[in-house]
This record gives sequence, structure tokens and C-alpha cells, in this order.
Amino acid sequence: MSELWWWPYVMIVVAGWLATDIWRWLGVIVGNRLREDSEILIWVRAVATALVAGVISRLILFPTGALGTSPLALRIAAAATGFLAFLYFRQRVVVGVLVAEVVLIAGWYLL
Repeated sequence: MSELWWWPYVMIVVAGWLATDIWRWLGVIVGNRLREDSEILIWVRAVATALVAGVISRLILFPTGALGTSPLALRIAAAATGFLAFLYFRQRVVVGVLVAEVVLIAGWYLL
């Protein structure tokens, strides 16, 4: 075996660190200088919200795998119930997600 068997592992760690950690530190440095109500942060928040909405829409309308076996009405009901729970319980994301999951799983068992 070669004396430098560990070199690819070092490169993976270094490349993985460079690809992620540097951007995190730059985000912290730049983010500290931005106001919370600045135009750029409002835009970033809007884009992030749109991406999440797109992923949720895709999961509801065009599911794959086991989720694809559930009826569309059940997926819509679970999402709507989860959203209402999110609003009712002071906009707690965990509550909304858990309620939606309970409705979806219960619907699978009842059907």
C-alpha cells in the first residue's frame, strides 16, 4: 500500500471545508453589516419563502415514492390542517409540520 493512502481523505476534508465554511464566515461578516429591514434581506427572505412554497407544492401535486400512493385530497387536507395549526399556535413551524404529518399518517391508515 502506498505511503500516501490518507491524502485523498485530507483533500475531501479540506475541499469540503473550503466549499462550505468560507461561505458561512463571509455570510456572518457581511450579515452583521446589513440591517434586518434592508432591501437585500427582504429579497432574500422572499426568494427563500418562494423556494419552500415551490417544494411544498411539488410534494403535494407531484409526489414520488410512498407519498405518491396517497390521494391528492389527503395531501391537500394535511397541508391545510398543518398550516392552520401553524397559525393557531403562534406560528410555530414544528407544530404545523407535526399536525400535517399526523393528519397524513392517520389518513393513510383510515383509507
